[in-house]
Amino acid sequence: MAKLSKSAPWTEYYAQIKALFEQDPEIEILYDEEAQEIKLHVDSAVKADALTLLLPAEKSWGGVTLKITVVPSNDPESMTSLFQKAFDGNPAFSYTEHVDSAGFTADYIVFAHEVVQYFDDNIGDVNGNKSTLYEAIAREVFDVPAGTFFCTDSEDDIEILFKD
Repeated sequence: MAKLSKSAPWTEYYAQIKALFEQDPEIEILYDEEAQEIKLHVDSAVKADALTLLLPAEKSWGGVTLKITVVPSNDPESMTSLFQKAFDGNPAFSYTEHVDSAGFTADYIVFAHEVVQYFDDNIGDVNGNKSTLYEAIAREVFDVPAGTFFCTDSEDDIEILFKD
């Protein structure tokens, strides 16, 4: 005769999460029964953000509390998509490019080809402004992993001549 037993509610909750997401190739689900924690490792930053907002941080049943943690990927290749999302519609931004060639991997964040000015108490400028490029500002503002580079778009109508 088959043995029938009732699953604990936290075990059932894990089974429900697993049923919802186990077929998603961007999500790995880990259940630590001893620590009472479910971890969802998510490759997509957008998906990780959505799940963090949608899933509770914890569920309680009587004296048992189950922690639910969404762990976003720290894949440096996602830097290009993060900057595309952060600068969508911003004319200061041109495009991103991921390069993976002969063992060299890099993410390039390319900004518009123009000089930017902002007030900076610069005594070397009659108006007190600092003149710079968007790429220089980005280097100061953002904390990015090694292999991510900021640069300035080139303009097609500018011809550079090298003289001997």
